[in-house]
Amino acid sequence: MLKLLAFDYGASSGRGILGKFDGSRLEIEEVHRFANEPVTVNGHLYWDILRLYHELKQGIHKCTVNGHKDIGSIGIDTWGVDFGLLDSEGNLLGNPFHYRDIRTEGMIGEAAKLVSKRSIYEETGIAFQKFNTLYQLLSMSLRGSPLLEKASTMLFIPDLLNYFLTGEKASEYTIASTAQMLDSRKGQWAGDMLKKLGIPQGILANIIKPGAQLGKLSTMVSTELGMGRVPVMAVAEHDTGSAVVSVPASQDRYAYISSGTWSLLGVEAAAPVINDDTYRLNYTNEGGFNNSIRLLKNIMGLWIYQECKRAWDKEGESTSFDQLEQEASKSTAFLSFIDPDDDMFYNPGGMPGKIREYCSKTGQRVPETRAEIVRCIMESLALKYKMALYGLENILGYTLPVLHIVGGGCKNVMLSQFTANAIDRPVITGPTEATAVGNLVAQLVALGEVGSLAEGREVVRNSFPCRAYAPADVRQWDEAYGRFISIIDKQY
Repeated sequence: MLKLLAFDYGASSGRGILGKFDGSRLEIEEVHRFANEPVTVNGHLYWDILRLYHELKQGIHKCTVNGHKDIGSIGIDTWGVDFGLLDSEGNLLGNPFHYRDIRTEGMIGEAAKLVSKRSIYEETGIAFQKFNTLYQLLSMSLRGSPLLEKASTMLFIPDLLNYFLTGEKASEYTIASTAQMLDSRKGQWAGDMLKKLGIPQGILANIIKPGAQLGKLSTMVSTELGMGRVPVMAVAEHDTGSAVVSVPASQDRYAYISSGTWSLLGVEAAAPVINDDTYRLNYTNEGGFNNSIRLLKNIMGLWIYQECKRAWDKEGESTSFDQLEQEASKSTAFLSFIDPDDDMFYNPGGMPGKIREYCSKTGQRVPETRAEIVRCIMESLALKYKMALYGLENILGYTLPVLHIVGGGCKNVMLSQFTANAIDRPVITGPTEATAVGNLVAQLVALGEVGSLAEGREVVRNSFPCRAYAPADVRQWDEAYGRFISIIDKQY
């Protein structure tokens, strides 16, 4: 029985998952779970990176004391774009900024003064999001940040955690591709573009492909944790990249959603798709496992729902997600809609009020109860998925007959059924621990335990149950989509 250890860091929590592989099936066991709570200091938002590293070591230590010293390898995946800076001696220069920090406001416009937006997109193929690494670094450069001046190396969050474990510095391809700083066709840093934008290229680490062995636990870490010098693998370190590895598809044509705080709806492509349509519709071309491209649309996902629950809990109206969805199922259908990607929903705080404000200013009935707000969110997300799927099919020139949803959002039965209704095609959900499972599958491929990604997906199908949702009430959802589109069009 081969044992592997996957660490999956999300925007609000992290987990260490032990994988056990018998040659055909993969079993998973959560060995450590921890909160990932950003910290606000002097008006800026940061990640508590040393706490996150401490929790990583705690997860490894728990394996040691619970009889799992015989780990075959370790892999780490996290969210994209954020990074830490190291000085010339390898010391960390401050806590990494959170992608929702305000410092990137207006930076897309500043970049466009130096290099046209079309030129940036033609080279990188990455959708314009104000949190992209490119705009974080541009903000630091324009403000004369002393941290940037002293920096010798920039490492993305999973690369930074790998460095803490092994002492090795590298940038894994899938996580680097989120930065909007790679030449998407060559898979290397876009040097000329970065030079024009004043981004120091000397801080950029060499890019390695997922499936490579990055290094081994350093002697110091190995001694501290009572674990041997276990290999640390460069998996698909972007959490969406790992989630896509776990999609249990067997057919050639399908779409996927990696569903969580964000919803990433896309397909796997053999090469970047960069044209007038992808530029106009702001689709992105991120790196994937096995030199693939994740052509996808970034949608605001369950963040809005999570923020509403956080607000209600804070007001003393604490309840479970299941109870909220039960209440919403009894509420009036198609009362009002929001555009989940509107800027007003981007920052934390006061989310129920923001939803009411959006509905009011768009001339809709304002949802008052928790049930009405939750139903508004779920219906709006399903309709936004339909819009993104139609855009993707228009780009590709063919129909995508089935949609796979993987990740924590699979647990949301209401949203899964609403999505099937909205898109009028089957939805298959699972696995729920998609990023950790994909992380483990990548390790299996890297170790030669499975021969290919296709074989890895067969392991997923053998190991984890899926649930199918058939479309219902399609006519009503088509009518609702017309209203939804008209509301969004008014906003833009």
